[in-house]
Amino acid sequence: MAEEQGLELVEVNPRAVPPVCKIMDFGKFKYETSKKEKASRKHQSTIVLKEIKLRPKTDEHDFDFKVKHIRRFLGEGNKCKLVIVFRGREIVHPEMGQAMLDQVLRAVTDIAMVEQRALMEGRRMVMTIGPRGGVIKPPIGAPGAPGATPTGPGAPAVTGAAPGAAASPDAVSPTPGPASVPVTATAPVAPLPAAAASASQTKAAEPKS
Repeated sequence: MAEEQGLELVEVNPRAVPPVCKIMDFGKFKYETSKKEKASRKHQSTIVLKEIKLRPKTDEHDFDFKVKHIRRFLGEGNKCKLVIVFRGREIVHPEMGQAMLDQVLRAVTDIAMVEQRALMEGRRMVMTIGPRGGVIKPPIGAPGAPGATPTGPGAPAVTGAAPGAAASPDAVSPTPGPASVPVTATAPVAPLPAAAASASQTKAAEPKS
């Protein structure tokens, strides 16, 4: 039957008794399946773990620079792995590394939450933080994203003209106020010639029989 129709016989469920097969255009089926997979991947958000390295004695300028990057990563919905690297005899003072991590947390506490407490891994102290709920930005153009046009019930009507477009009199909503009397415009009337005017007056003066 598949050969008569110019299609393929595809085994759908080989474990069934008897096995289930289907006559279809297998090339078209693979094409439609790949399109659906691409569409589903387009709406997925990938979370990346960003690593930020600090020292127990990181100066103020470098600290502010790294905190700026941490806030940007968290705002994009990613997680941050904070790493304090100890060198030489700094390893005997782990409290300095813990103090640096606490300072970072105080700087990003409004958008960050601790997902893994500080742990020692050799000569490194590691802590993982992630964004708080509601921090992840929606894609541009999606409902609720900055610059998106509100839709649905209760959305305000758009009455403004596009930038650069000439304003139309019909598009301007008048300010509510007292009702005005409509005025009908009349075209200017050309004066009649003198002869025609006198004939018209004579005809109007004649009494009707």
